[in-house]
Amino acid sequence: MTFDGKFTQADKQELEKLAATCRGDILKCTSLAASGHPGGSMSTIDMLLTVYKFANISPENWESTTRDRVFVSNGHVSPCVYSALGRNGFFDIDQAIGEFRLAGSIYEGHIERMVKGVEWTTGNLGQGLSAACGAAIAGKIRDEDFNVYCFMGDGESQKGQISEARRFAVQHDLTNITAFIDYNKLQISGNIEEVMYQNIKDDYAAAGWHVICVDGHDFEKLYGAIAYAHTVDQPVLILAETVMGKGVSFMENIHGYHGKPLTEDQLADALKELGIENDLDKYKKIRADFVYDPSHHEISAPEVKVKYANKEYGLDVKTDCRSAFGDAIYELVKNSQEDGMTPFAVFDCDLAGSVKTDKVEKDFPVNFIQSGIQEHHTATTAGSASCNGVVSFFADFGVFGVDEVYNQQRLNDLNGAGIKTVTTHVGIDVGEDGKTHQCLDYVGAMRNIFGYRVIVPADPNQTYKAVCYAAENPGNFLVAMGRSKINTIADESGSKPAFGKDYTFEYGKVDVLREGDFAIATYGAMTGRALQVADILAKDGIKAAVLNCSAPLHPDMEAFEKYENMPVFVYEDHNEFTGLAATLANKFADEGTGTRLVRFGARGYAYSGKPDDILKLIGLDPATVAEEIKSELK
Repeated sequence: MTFDGKFTQADKQELEKLAATCRGDILKCTSLAASGHPGGSMSTIDMLLTVYKFANISPENWESTTRDRVFVSNGHVSPCVYSALGRNGFFDIDQAIGEFRLAGSIYEGHIERMVKGVEWTTGNLGQGLSAACGAAIAGKIRDEDFNVYCFMGDGESQKGQISEARRFAVQHDLTNITAFIDYNKLQISGNIEEVMYQNIKDDYAAAGWHVICVDGHDFEKLYGAIAYAHTVDQPVLILAETVMGKGVSFMENIHGYHGKPLTEDQLADALKELGIENDLDKYKKIRADFVYDPSHHEISAPEVKVKYANKEYGLDVKTDCRSAFGDAIYELVKNSQEDGMTPFAVFDCDLAGSVKTDKVEKDFPVNFIQSGIQEHHTATTAGSASCNGVVSFFADFGVFGVDEVYNQQRLNDLNGAGIKTVTTHVGIDVGEDGKTHQCLDYVGAMRNIFGYRVIVPADPNQTYKAVCYAAENPGNFLVAMGRSKINTIADESGSKPAFGKDYTFEYGKVDVLREGDFAIATYGAMTGRALQVADILAKDGIKAAVLNCSAPLHPDMEAFEKYENMPVFVYEDHNEFTGLAATLANKFADEGTGTRLVRFGARGYAYSGKPDDILKLIGLDPATVAEEIKSELK
């Protein structure tokens, strides 16, 4: 069915009957779990059922890339989402009711992407509209025609990221987005305007949206509003006036029921009022019989096909790693124009010239997405796009692409996304921009996000290969680099590049750049300096091995086995307690080797100035480090 026909009396009767059933589902599952959010679920359900009845989305076309998408930003209304999906055949509704919020069940308190029909794991309010934009952008790049529906709460509108998302949707002509706000005017603390004043209608209109105000419990008017939205050449907001707890008289307009389930006695009264059978005992048995299966929680990653040429920067070349990233992303996007290749989306936050995506912007404008200075929105949008048929790159500075959007990156990980975040300005190597821009915690921050992989390449050759590796492999990656121009790193013979044409990047592999009697472990911009340290020590007959750990969260520990009886020196322009040194300390402790670890890293915020001058000032220049290593060895 579609929204371009006529809404009939039979449609109305069917939806009214189904809505009563779903309200019963909502109350049963929350009462059974003794937790959950029934109030907003009951005010949202009529809108959700209208969309699922007429939109191009069903259990049968769930794998189709041209299906319509439904995003629910206020994921705490999971009871109504599960009920709407279950009653539309996506899964067994009895299982969802019986297993709601049960440890090990996929029917969690906030909606999760492993549930069939759920497009995006939400619960961190304010991110759903950005995720909807990601799907719409991916559709534009893939030249696919579908509608995107996004449901939000009214209290959620206080979030700043939503302002970013609604500007973005207008800027990029995402006219296939129809958003809904459950305007019941209540949030946890009471009336939304008393908690925090907002003018939802005018805010959206000012951003360039078309706003339709409608009774959110009148199916015919909801149908008409959605049908009209599809004819408007703007993103559309349907501001739906609703009643919290709709359908049960003693719950209506009581903000306490936002997150408060009914007792069993109250449930009996509510079900009687709704005309729904009270069969709670059936669901108690389902709950008691539940068997945990970890495979149910797996999220599949889409297959991608990319193409790139091998490239080598010669020993006579001195350039920055970000330029190598620019070369790699240009090559990948150019080749993605060929038939059979996966399209790319390259997201920028007003930094194209600095992060070197400007060549993509110039030659492949369809694949280049300018987001303005809106990092929170962009991180979510890029993550969502990666789940909708494109290879998604988000290029930014370290403090913006990691620190500022930590929560968004965490949600990308929870969604099993495949965003490739490239930060071109990390560490003390950022230099003159000073403390606010010298990201000294990017490895440590991503250590806390279970599925993220971090790559910090040592020179332009390794950068180029690492970027291509991230592009063709599933999952979320951070590829981080400094901003300065550096020399191409030679192999131990000094005759050819260490990471040249014959080198294959492997995640986690530790590259032995110099053999020695003890190890200096390093990565990124400090690798060249670590080689200088080794050269200084060699003049005194001290032979130091230099181990490049380009995956500082997951280095292959076999490379360290031969150095167990000697100190391992870690040299990094990162917080000395949360970077590579922390990784190695944990691994040495886990393995019980007793290996002594000596840290050379940032002990506090650094200063503004040229990187070499800053490093000398704080005792991290090669000469000072070499002297301290000599003292330690004595």
